[in-house]
Amino acid sequence: MAESTLKIGSGEAIKENKLGLKATDYGGGKSTLCAACGHDAVSNQIIRAFFEMSVKAEKVAKFSGIGCSSKTPAYFLSRSHGFNAVHGRMPAVATGAILANHTLIGIGVSGDGDTASIGLGQFMHLVRRNLPMIYIIENNGVYGLTKGQFSATADEGSKLKTGVINDLPPMDLCALAVELGCGFVARGFAGDPKQMVNILKAAIAHNGLSVIDVISPCVTFNNHEGSTKGYTYSKEHDELLHQIGFVPEYEPIEIDYEPGTARVVEMHDGSKIVLKKLEEDYDPADQVMALQRLHRATANGQMLTGIVHLRPEKKNFMEMLNVVDEPLNTLPLEKTRPPKEALEKIMRDLM
Repeated sequence: MAESTLKIGSGEAIKENKLGLKATDYGGGKSTLCAACGHDAVSNQIIRAFFEMSVKAEKVAKFSGIGCSSKTPAYFLSRSHGFNAVHGRMPAVATGAILANHTLIGIGVSGDGDTASIGLGQFMHLVRRNLPMIYIIENNGVYGLTKGQFSATADEGSKLKTGVINDLPPMDLCALAVELGCGFVARGFAGDPKQMVNILKAAIAHNGLSVIDVISPCVTFNNHEGSTKGYTYSKEHDELLHQIGFVPEYEPIEIDYEPGTARVVEMHDGSKIVLKKLEEDYDPADQVMALQRLHRATANGQMLTGIVHLRPEKKNFMEMLNVVDEPLNTLPLEKTRPPKEALEKIMRDLM
């Protein structure tokens, strides 16, 4: 097939993938998130990964819960199926959908509140079941839709605009997923597209649950002196019943650095985070080593990025249930309803 290209705003040439589709065919609606929000960067990285992997968008099912992150499935893969669930309950909805049609590629987008607080129980059982899907946590340490309260992943010692200091230790969702035996655990930074696209490609190829914790700074609510994960809020005015603020436009932060090295990233408000990439000779199959490296990075004030744990040989939920090859939602009634003779035999065995 002849190769064709499409010019976009930057003048960059975009080639067709193996399906004859362009990257623009994997896009979605216009984002309504704050300018330079890390979540938009993740959406763009998802578009690029699915385009480059030549995934048919109609074979993808998108799931989300509640929060800024859960709005993002509207911004990518518009040709795919989608379901926006209630707060913290996305794993249950995704489980039902994928059980009904295991030929779909499931991708769930959640946040640190949706996953680590109200949805923690559902997240833990999703990991136990090893449901074959990609589970992305867009982690900014705050509840963006409800005015920036601390989430369960907020750094100890970080401060709200009201002056309240978080005295609780953060929950490390990567460490939790590794401890529970997840077969694919990774952490990325929204501002490192090269690493994130590679992580997403690996997750698409993985035959089981892929948990990806993405550090995605909030430009609106982690924006004050004492913040550890956000950008500056340039204008603020307090009213009796609400806050009125102006959210300025920022340039997205992007970085690129070598495996095995650490990088200090300065946010727009002057706060800094330290990212460290895993070495190329790191063995992600070693569960104990993965936990040790995560704990060591935390003790050093660093956030470890890359594929932290990988066990592709683990059976996924469909394999454990011996699900037939055909999607369950396509089976005729005579194959799904037990015949009268089978029910009578069950009753005799119970007598």
